[in-house]
Amino acid sequence: MPKGYWVSAYRTISDPEKLAAYDKLAGPAVEAGGGRLLAALGNRVVAHDAGIAERTILIEFDSFEQAVAAHESAAYQEALAALSDGVERDFRIVEGTD
Repeated sequence: MPKGYWVSAYRTISDPEKLAAYDKLAGPAVEAGGGRLLAALGNRVVAHDAGIAERTILIEFDSFEQAVAAHESAAYQEALAALSDGVERDFRIVEGTD
């Protein structure tokens, strides 16, 4: 079964306090949903083409369905509410290859 991934690239961070509140809630929500952080804060980013060398997060789940369910969970929705309009980001859930 193909794995699922959350890929999140932050274009701008307008409210660091909202982002900090989100981080505090999102980490435990992701772990509870079975997610494993593969790349995160402090890691180096080299952007090409129209990319932006900003905060980029990569989280792995055992399946695409698990990744979708974790995003829809009450715990992660609470984290999103805390984030609100504090950032502009490109967030995707993608299915891996076998």
